[in-house]
Amino acid sequence: MTRLVLVRHGRTAWNAQGRAQGHTDIGLDEVGRAQAEVLAPYVVAMAPSTLWSSDLTRARQTATVLAEATGLALRTDERLREFDSGERSGLTVAEFAEQYPAEHAAWKAGHITGNVPGAESPDQVVARMVPALREIWDATPEGETTVLVSHGACLKVSLAAFLGWPEEVGDTLRGLDNCGWAVLEQDALDRPIRLASYNETAQPGVHSLDAATESPLG
Repeated sequence: MTRLVLVRHGRTAWNAQGRAQGHTDIGLDEVGRAQAEVLAPYVVAMAPSTLWSSDLTRARQTATVLAEATGLALRTDERLREFDSGERSGLTVAEFAEQYPAEHAAWKAGHITGNVPGAESPDQVVARMVPALREIWDATPEGETTVLVSHGACLKVSLAAFLGWPEEVGDTLRGLDNCGWAVLEQDALDRPIRLASYNETAQPGVHSLDAATESPLG
């Protein structure tokens, strides 16, 4: 069985405050570091042969814990970054609603960035993320496992596009929890890649965030 395990990074202070992070380079907080440590034995049990990460600090710090636990070298790729959240970066949902009411309404209606000035569109994110996922998948030897640490919103939209799902199907996925993971697998080269599991967690009580405060662009 060939597998690609997609992991969201651990918690940051901005996640806890419900602030959109985008490309703002925020590191893990104490909870996030603990989440990565709790996750590490689960990743060791997956016996990965390769470890990839977004180049943003919160993802690299999470992946570094996994690298130390597995003994793998860590590779980074800037294409695995979160959405650039543009002028929404650093804002809570309440601040976003107050400062950008029209864009907030669009976000509430289902547009992932709300068309905020300077923000990447889902199509732009898919255009950089899916080729990266394809290259990483193709480089994974048959029967082996690759682990990749990235970000919630970009993983959600790119996973759906990678699998060829219609947009309305991808929209039914919720974002991954901090240090939650999804598993893509293929049991033979002539078989389709499938989503085997989504939002698995090591200890849900440790890293699930209240839906009212979790940032969708973190």
